[in-house]
Amino acid sequence: MSTKSYKERAKSHSSPCAKKLLELMHNKKTNLCASVDVHTTEELLSLVETLGPHICLLKTHVDILTDFTYEGTVIPLKKLAEKHNFMIFEDRKFADIGNTVKLQYASGVHRIAEWADITNAHGITGPGVIAGLKQAAEEASNDVRGLLMLAELSSKGSLAYGEYTHKVVEMAKVDPSFVMGFIAQSDVGGREEGNDWLIMTPGVGLDEKGDSLGQQYRTVDDVVSGSTDIIIVGRGLYGSGRNPAVEGPRYRKAGWDAYIKRLSST
Repeated sequence: MSTKSYKERAKSHSSPCAKKLLELMHNKKTNLCASVDVHTTEELLSLVETLGPHICLLKTHVDILTDFTYEGTVIPLKKLAEKHNFMIFEDRKFADIGNTVKLQYASGVHRIAEWADITNAHGITGPGVIAGLKQAAEEASNDVRGLLMLAELSSKGSLAYGEYTHKVVEMAKVDPSFVMGFIAQSDVGGREEGNDWLIMTPGVGLDEKGDSLGQQYRTVDDVVSGSTDIIIVGRGLYGSGRNPAVEGPRYRKAGWDAYIKRLSST
């Protein structure tokens, strides 16, 4: 767990993308990432317009969208990111050899490397996944890009734990300027060598404990008091019976209060 503030960590972070995000979090006073999984661009943009003022990061799954186009989806989404000052994380979860992920990241219909500030990958295929994605990022955009490695998952029965998690952390050390941190449920280690990984945690809820498909929820205080830097919240913000105009500020406050509490206890 880092005992420094987001602002302090931004000053010396090895990843330009993490530095940008930490500065944004400090200035905007939010550590909330909205995970918006909907089926149409209209739904996506509408929710982002409402939630944008309260988030530091938007997590997307654009392959879910039935009407995705670069001009109709990406361009207005980038305008909203600029308007409301948040970054974009496409939750692609790459898991293939280096050359394949390079092509998947940069080309095809989605051209993710051109517009997503952050993406993520499994470590199952080895360090080539990092090298391939970095090459694509450098060739596709002049903007800074960051990669999160999937070290732990929030789903019941996940195989991402123990020795696997340890090896993913070791893999990330190869390129700390590009690998900015992990999707994880806890502090996965590696900081003893000076690596200031950002930990982003999904499966966070203020009310529900889980769903019928194996998702398990933990409280905001639980994850932030441990090691989490950014809470990832999806259906808690806009699911059935939820008003995103109410839940956005609610989760933002809960996440920020937990962060301030963590700082004050050190």
